[in-house]
Amino acid sequence: MQPIHWPLSIVLHVAFAAGALLVGVAQFAGPKGNRRHRLLGWIWVALMSGVAATSVFIRDYGLPNLFGYTPIHLFTVLTIVTLPLAIVHARRHDVVRHAASMKGLFVGGLLVAGLATLIPGRRLGNLLWTSLGWIG
Repeated sequence: MQPIHWPLSIVLHVAFAAGALLVGVAQFAGPKGNRRHRLLGWIWVALMSGVAATSVFIRDYGLPNLFGYTPIHLFTVLTIVTLPLAIVHARRHDVVRHAASMKGLFVGGLLVAGLATLIPGRRLGNLLWTSLGWIG
């Protein structure tokens, strides 16, 4: 089997997303408002910023697109807009809006977007399934 070249942008994107997924699960499972929550929160913000930043360099001209950007890139915009708002809500002690923003980012910007990238026919999905030998 021929080794598959994973572009640096995709390697970093996947690494940031995997880290954000792990930290996000720990955040939702753990207590809120304490020092640990704030520290993990800042780590999660950094990881999600990395996810959004690297997604700008991942383009797909084979699917319906605008300059290589496909509808999944709307999650990049969602992240860039919502992440700072979630921080503002936390700083203002608006726990309800902060939690809603972070949950929305976790579900939409991480889980839904992540699952959508794994669809065969998408660049990352093809890389993954080909690497596993599940598609040719």
